[in-house]
Amino acid sequence: MRRRRDTENTDRWVISYADFITLLFAFFAVMYALSAVDAEKLEKFALSMKKAFKANDRTDTERIIPGLSSDNSMGHIEAEIRSALKNMDSNIMIRRDERGMIISIGAGFLFDPGDATLKEDAIKGISELALIFRNIPNRILIEGHTDSLPPSNSMYKSNWELSTLRAIAVLRVFIERFHLPPERFIVAGYAQYRPIRENTTPEGRAMNRRVDIVILKKGEFVEGNH
Repeated sequence: MRRRRDTENTDRWVISYADFITLLFAFFAVMYALSAVDAEKLEKFALSMKKAFKANDRTDTERIIPGLSSDNSMGHIEAEIRSALKNMDSNIMIRRDERGMIISIGAGFLFDPGDATLKEDAIKGISELALIFRNIPNRILIEGHTDSLPPSNSMYKSNWELSTLRAIAVLRVFIERFHLPPERFIVAGYAQYRPIRENTTPEGRAMNRRVDIVILKKGEFVEGNH
């Protein structure tokens, strides 16, 4: 009788152990299934993120000017500028180089001889440019240039000072009157050292006395060589 009870107890233990093994197997099977699902989800998430970053895989300098380097875009901006400055057409010259678009404005229209204070008509013209610059994200380089003669105003010791202060006078219209971001602008004064004509004639010197406003193409941060 006792042997039969021992056998029953042994059988119960075997059944309990088998149940435990079955449950343990089921537990690991569920855990594996969950991990497989998570891995699949993670893989899908990683793939979607990769696609998203690839779609926006452009440098900051490429986003600064989205296409202004193309001839069509540059031509459109040039047409806008010519229309805005039509009343001062004889005092401006627009050309392009590797840096971008250059708007040359004669110093005689902007300033009195030997002075760095803008005339009222000049401020109106620069204001028209400011309205255009509001709608484009480009950096703007403002360069002051003089002829080879020393300043007629004793207030300025050299053409370096005169050319730089003239460029700054133009800059102040953009950032003080129209509140364009100062970080978009670069200012330089080159005195008589970057002429576009010979300084041997009055006409040549008049062409060299100018302020160049350069709309920089994408990737251009500082001025290049003329």
